[in-house]
Amino acid sequence: MVTVDRWSPEEFESRLRAVARARYHHLHPFNLRMHRGGLTPDEIRLWIINRFHYQRHIPVKDALILAKLDSSRLRRMWVRRIQDHDGRAEDEGGIERWLRLGEAAGLDRSLLLSGEHVPPGVRLAVEGYVNFCRLKSPLEAVASSLTEMFAPDLMVTRIEAFEKHYTWLDQDGLQYFRNRVTQGRRDSEEALGLVLGWARERSDQERAVAALSFKCDVLWSLLDAVELECRGGR
Repeated sequence: MVTVDRWSPEEFESRLRAVARARYHHLHPFNLRMHRGGLTPDEIRLWIINRFHYQRHIPVKDALILAKLDSSRLRRMWVRRIQDHDGRAEDEGGIERWLRLGEAAGLDRSLLLSGEHVPPGVRLAVEGYVNFCRLKSPLEAVASSLTEMFAPDLMVTRIEAFEKHYTWLDQDGLQYFRNRVTQGRRDSEEALGLVLGWARERSDQERAVAALSFKCDVLWSLLDAVELECRGGR
């Protein structure tokens, strides 16, 4: 039997970061166009509607991951993510802030909550991610969240783009992005520590890299579907 050497922690982390660096959706043409100021108000609104379908499922996938964790310490760590998005009370949390982003762009929150304008491609991408977290191991489910390593920088870029190019949108609606700068750094550091510690064999490390690649594909596919909607097709 051929034994495949385990990557060092440094090489393993480098490979994880390389996946996000090359495949994270900050490189998607839709996001590049957004950050250059090239989207119309209707395209911004369409993106907000469709991205909300993903946002509202974040605490769902985190609850599925939470159920896989085998210690109180880990569950306390992970339950905070659910609270970050659902809030500890009404009118709090990331989902509420995204609804306010929609309102800042001139959308009624009931339209976002209805989900009636979400195309099949977005639904399939989000459902695929939720099912991945439901069915895969704790290592793979947590590794899939490591796109957050690049989220804080994306949030900073997005805030700057909206403040410069989309001044028609009420700037108070950008609070979701502002909060995610610090939350994303904290969450990615915690998740990275778990993945580095749990992946004891080379096969574990390779599954973690594949899980992160899958999550990048989910985010990319979501934007592909939004781009298609902007062009008037499904």
